[in-house]
Amino acid sequence: MPITGMTRDDLAMVLGWAAEEGWNPGLDDADAFFAADPGGFFLNIVDGEPAAAISVVNHSADFAFLGLYICRPAFRGQGHGLALWQDAIRHAGTRCVGLDGVPDQQDNYRRSGFSGTGRTIRYRGQPQAASATALRPAEAADMALLLDLDRAASGLTREAYARAWFAGTPTRRTLILNDRAAATYRRCGEGVKIGPLFAPDAEAALTLLRATPFPGQDRPVFVDIPETCTALSGLATGEGFGPVFETARMYTGTPPESTPPPFHAVMTLELG
Repeated sequence: MPITGMTRDDLAMVLGWAAEEGWNPGLDDADAFFAADPGGFFLNIVDGEPAAAISVVNHSADFAFLGLYICRPAFRGQGHGLALWQDAIRHAGTRCVGLDGVPDQQDNYRRSGFSGTGRTIRYRGQPQAASATALRPAEAADMALLLDLDRAASGLTREAYARAWFAGTPTRRTLILNDRAAATYRRCGEGVKIGPLFAPDAEAALTLLRATPFPGQDRPVFVDIPETCTALSGLATGEGFGPVFETARMYTGTPPESTPPPFHAVMTLELG
């Protein structure tokens, strides 16, 4: 069972597996994910075929995030995923490791030393499309603001990932509101995901939920909200959003200390 690092093209293939699993990744996630830590993506090759995948991305000197843990259906129940996990987790070294675990796997993660700190709930909606004169596309000069917002919300300094994410592509765009609120929108196989979202008040959060950076291609809308952020989940519910999926945020060791704004949503469930 040879275990090997992924190439950028391998990662694109694995994101295709994620789409088949119903995870609905972005159309253009691979480059930003790979930029976070090119050595943090792994495959288990069985009889010449890619059988299982995992990412253990080192965001900083003391924190890593585990995701994209997928075993292809034909290879399940044979130990290939577990063997890959045990090999790849070494990439994190002594770092605290975080993950967003689906319900079926949470007991397995606990046995591997992870403890839960709360749920993240994915909401799906068809918000009323609206624009605001103070809402504008992010520019290079906004990077310092975006990095500061991400650092406060996540408790992490993860510049490689954040810079690649906020730089944007034709299918992923970040919008700034009044130089104090922001959100990133990415087209997915189905609709658009908002993440992250940073807003100091309900008015700003609602403007960002209703924004339409991809006219004609922006519905439905998904947003991943920590269960502790009842302000945003309540606002989303009022806009007609409903829960469709959940994960548990889990860590080994002490989680990063964060001071998110009153209205916030996570960047991705794959890399944190």
